[in-house]
Amino acid sequence: MAEAPMNDAVAPPTSAMLAAGMRGRCPRCLRGRLFSGFLKITERCPVCGLSFSGHDAGDGPAVAAIFILGFGVTGVAGLVEYLYSPPMWLHALIWLPLIALGAVGLLQPLKGLTVALQYRYRAVDEPERLGGT
Repeated sequence: MAEAPMNDAVAPPTSAMLAAGMRGRCPRCLRGRLFSGFLKITERCPVCGLSFSGHDAGDGPAVAAIFILGFGVTGVAGLVEYLYSPPMWLHALIWLPLIALGAVGLLQPLKGLTVALQYRYRAVDEPERLGGT
């Protein structure tokens, strides 16, 4: 059963909102689950009742993951090449799984962060605030 909706007077600090989003928690109450599947945003927070119907992360989290992994892995792979000069098959054996696992590991926290940013900076109007249900 959902609790009464929270008002903006008791909104948590921005850092707590963003950290909650990265952990997959509601940015308003910091407790409810943000995801109903691996990357599927739930319709409504089960704790505070915040609607996530208008929140759409789009391709932002995937692009951010590409930049983070591309910069990080390229730098480390270049350093390994410079220091040890391993054969190309060893580079592929090391870096391809790291990139794949890194992408999967970064997508959900980055998507949660995007939803928290949308909530924090009011990029999506809440139905409660507009007088709807």
